[in-house]
Order: sequence, then structure tokens, then C-alpha cells
Amino acid sequence: MIPFLHLGPLNIPTFGLMVATGLLVAAYVLQADFDRRRESFLKRDYLQETKEPSHHDEGFLVIGIAGISGLVGARIYHVLESPRDLMADPSLLISRFGFAWFGGFIGGFIALYVLARHYRIPVLEFMDLCSPAAATGYAIGRIGCLLSGDGDYGVPTKLPWGMSFPNGVVPTTERVHPTPIYEFLIWMLIAVILWRIGKKALHAEATGKVFSYYLILTGVARFLIEFIRINPRSFFGMSNAQTASLVSIIVGIVLLLRSKPPAAAQEESR
Repeated sequence: MIPFLHLGPLNIPTFGLMVATGLLVAAYVLQADFDRRRESFLKRDYLQETKEPSHHDEGFLVIGIAGISGLVGARIYHVLESPRDLMADPSLLISRFGFAWFGGFIGGFIALYVLARHYRIPVLEFMDLCSPAAATGYAIGRIGCLLSGDGDYGVPTKLPWGMSFPNGVVPTTERVHPTPIYEFLIWMLIAVILWRIGKKALHAEATGKVFSYYLILTGVARFLIEFIRINPRSFFGMSNAQTASLVSIIVGIVLLLRSKPPAAAQEESR
């Protein structure tokens, strides 16, 4: 594995590089979603139109703010999972390694809620808008975990695609499941599914539907991946991530059952 790229006197962490790449690609995806929904948003007086299309940069602003908030949330959640380690070494709070998916979701959600109010878009519809980009960014960020070998790999395996991480941040010489690759492939597939659901939603389907499927699909994916991850078990034999995934699935199902067409949702918000 390659935890750092050495370019002369510069040592560039590959995890950070891939996270930055993921945020950039996610921004392009989100901007494309903004653009395809723009006419519908303007008709409902959600956005203020600019004179030049080149000035349409909502996606990059949203990803910039939500991405930073998500990283902060992911780091805080990760260190709070092991409070004794944090008490023994407070510098863990600012380490470049160790980020929890659910903490990132919480931090990003808070930022997106605030931004939804800023753009005057109903929160659930704004979450619909951001869901494909979120799945895409997460998928690419997982490649950073693979390159750095930060311990996000799975249990030992004899499968032909098993990998070892002798030079990783958390090294192992055993051949293990390369779970970051699994997650990259699964989350990219989820992003494609969400994008297509979002395309149908342009034709007055229920608001909140894309976000509901995001919660359900990513929750199921992470719950299943955890069976071959090395995370410790806590609640009823489940890892913390599995518990959070169950919550995500349940919330997604409830939202899906309660979702309404955009016009109805707008009337209720008035």
C-alpha cells in the first residue's frame, strides 16, 4: 500500500488526496443535479437565478461546507467510540486516520439542513438532491482507505482477490478481504441507482424518495459489509456501524412510507 506520495520534500497522504478527489467529483455530481432540477426549483421560488450559467456553483459550495462538516463529525464519532483511548491521548482527535461513516453522516446532515434553509428548499427535497453526490464521494474516499491501509480492511480470507497491507498505517501480512474495494463498487452502484430515481422524481414523484432509498441502500450495504470487517462487537453482537445502519434503514423505510409529491410537501411547509 501507499500511505504517502513522496514528491521531493512533500509527503502527501493518499487518504487525504482521495478524500479531496471524492469531494471534487461529488461537487460535480451535485452541480449536475442542481442544474437538471433548476427549472423546477425556480418555478417554486427556491433559488435566485443568476444571469450567467457559469455562475451556477451551488454544488461546489454545498460539498465544500458539508464535506468539512462530515469529516469533523466522522472524526469525532470515531474517537468517541473509544473514550478511554481519547482520554489517554487527546491528540487522537486531530489524527489523519480513523473516520466513522455514521459520524460523517451526522455532521454532513447538520450542514445540509442549514444549507437547505439557506436555499429555501424543503429539507427532504434538498436531501434528495444531495444523495447521489454523497454516495459518490463516499465511494471514492474508500479508495483512500485502501491506499493508506488504515485498518478498514476485512477479516482474513483465502479468496484469490484477498490482499495484505504490510506497509499500511495499520499493517497486516495476512491476506484479508479488501473491503474498501467492495464499498467503492457498492456505493458507486448505489449512486447510479439514486441518480436514476432522482431523474424520475423530476416528474413529480414523492419528495424524500431519493433520500429514503439512500438511507436504506447504504444502511443495508454497510450492515452486510460489517460481517467481514474487523470492528469490535457491542450491541447484541453487532458492531457500532451495524447498529447505526439499522437505524438508517428504519428511518429510510419510515420516510419512504411518508413521502409526498413536491407540491403537497410545499403546501405543508407554508
